[in-house]
Amino acid sequence: MMANIPNILTITRILLLPLFAAAIIYQEYRISLVLFIMASLTDLLDGTIARLMNQITYFGKILDPVADKFFLLTSFVLLTINGVIPIWLTLIVLSRDLIVIIGCIILYFVTNHLRVEPSLLGKISNASQFILIGIVLISLNSEGKFPVPFVLMIAVSILAAVSGIHYIYKGLKLANSNI
Repeated sequence: MMANIPNILTITRILLLPLFAAAIIYQEYRISLVLFIMASLTDLLDGTIARLMNQITYFGKILDPVADKFFLLTSFVLLTINGVIPIWLTLIVLSRDLIVIIGCIILYFVTNHLRVEPSLLGKISNASQFILIGIVLISLNSEGKFPVPFVLMIAVSILAAVSGIHYIYKGLKLANSNI
C-alpha cells in the first residue's frame, strides 16, 4: 500500500525541499534550520513507524533514500554556493552519490532487478552528512558562537569516499554473481 503513514511522511519531506532550498538561497537560515529539523523528524518517524507497524513497502524502500539524497545534495550544493561548505567536500559527497546511482542503473541492466539495499557504512555516511548539515545550520544561526568542526568535514568526506568504494565492491560482487 503506497498511501500509508510512513510513505506520506516521506512525501512530506520531499514537499518541504523546495521551501528549504528557497530558505537557503535567500540565506534565511533560521527558516532553513526549522525546515531541516521538520524534515529530519519525518525521516526518523517514517522509518520507525514503518518498522513498528509493519508498513514497509517497496515504494517506501525506494522513495525514502531518494528523499534523503535530494535533501542532502540540495543542502550541500546550495550551502557551497553560499560559501558555507567547501567545494571539495561537496564534490566528494556528489561523486559518491553519482557512483551509487550509476551503479544501481548498471546493476538494473545486468540483473533486471532494482535492489535498494543500503549498507551500514552507507547509512553511517548519510547520518554523518545529516549531522554536518544540522551543525552548519546551527552555526549559521549562532552568529559564529558554535563553529563547525573542520574534523567533522574531514570525517564526512572520508566516510563518503569509503562508503562509495564499498558500494562499488558490493555492486561488482552482485553483478558477478548474476552473470
